Amino acid sequence: MTTPTADFDTIVVGGGPSGATAAHDLARRGLNVLLLERGFRIKPCGGAIPPCLMEEFDIPDHLIKARIRSARMVSPRGESVDMPIEGTFVGMVDRDEFDPWLRERAGDAGATVMPGVFKSLQYEDDLISLTYQTKDDDPRSVTVTARSVIGADGARSGVARATIPDAEKTPWVLAYHEIIEVPENQKWEAYDPDRCDVWYQGRLSPDFYAWVFPHGGNASIGVGSAHKDFSAKASVAALREDCGLTDAITKRKEGAPIPMKPMKRWDDGRAVLVSGDAAGVVAPASGEGIYYAMLCGRLAADAMQEFLETGDAQALGVARKRFMKLHGKVFWALGLLQRFWYGTDKRREKFVAMCRDPDVQSLTWQSYTTKKLVRRRPLAHVRVFFKDVAQLLGLARA
Repeated sequence: MTTPTADFDTIVVGGGPSGATAAHDLARRGLNVLLLERGFRIKPCGGAIPPCLMEEFDIPDHLIKARIRSARMVSPRGESVDMPIEGTFVGMVDRDEFDPWLRERAGDAGATVMPGVFKSLQYEDDLISLTYQTKDDDPRSVTVTARSVIGADGARSGVARATIPDAEKTPWVLAYHEIIEVPENQKWEAYDPDRCDVWYQGRLSPDFYAWVFPHGGNASIGVGSAHKDFSAKASVAALREDCGLTDAITKRKEGAPIPMKPMKRWDDGRAVLVSGDAAGVVAPASGEGIYYAMLCGRLAADAMQEFLETGDAQALGVARKRFMKLHGKVFWALGLLQRFWYGTDKRREKFVAMCRDPDVQSLTWQSYTTKKLVRRRPLAHVRVFFKDVAQLLGLARA
């Protein structure tokens, strides 16, 4: 019996950082890839990336809109703690430019990039039949076939819900931000173009945080929360007023769900694998997602290539195993941090106070900018541990 020929080796659903990275990596290896993007919408995102991302994923300097040299943590009482970044920086990108560049690179590598909304998929013998709706002036349903599918279509992934049990149970927060224009002669005392501001105040977010992140000529002002009755727009309006940014020109407003925990399974055991937000790889507590999404996309591409070469569906599970080996401990620790320290304003006050500590600052920035656990300073880790315990027991003053 002759095996039917597929239209594509892999269909990647979702053209954000994870999907575009997976499509690029597979296409440049000679595989026939369709990258399906839902209308080229922009996800709400502070836009922070570590320097190691630029090297690992060959990101050009011109996409960096600002190089952040410090962060300011603001407590419920309005106390500010500045955390300088010594010897390095945090890069800031604008997703309005960053994501299209990644999709264009995937296209240059050989992937077919198409606008379309995923509708359904089903198995037909050894192939997957996937239907999507076009996004042109005359929308219609189109069905194509593939040997495999990567779902990189966000926190409430349609691909995941169609193929992976309990995918809909992944916890998420609602993220919302407004992109404002920063005048060249801005004189806002509460805004620094080289500093990220993070607000830990229950009035702005009962369980997460709010932010003001510079993007060069623009700035992202946003907030996140898992509370269903929370008004993100009202919170951002309050933050803009606090910072003196109420009258700044608003260029865009965006909102979307952000996952807060990696899914326990990323594949369906046959030929479908999810990646990025669809797999739940946004860091708890910090909400950082771009680096982890792109790494996840790369690992998904590696696993999918092995599956296509061997036909062994067990290869699909390697993507999650490799990711969790690299970053599972960090995600676990950040999850504990968020659940405890973000619970009340009293705890938030103590959390911000801890950020004054030089050991906390040094270890935080080294781990963030290199994406590696810092093991060269064991005494610093011990000191941070005992200071954290003192805060937990109320033995240290906020």
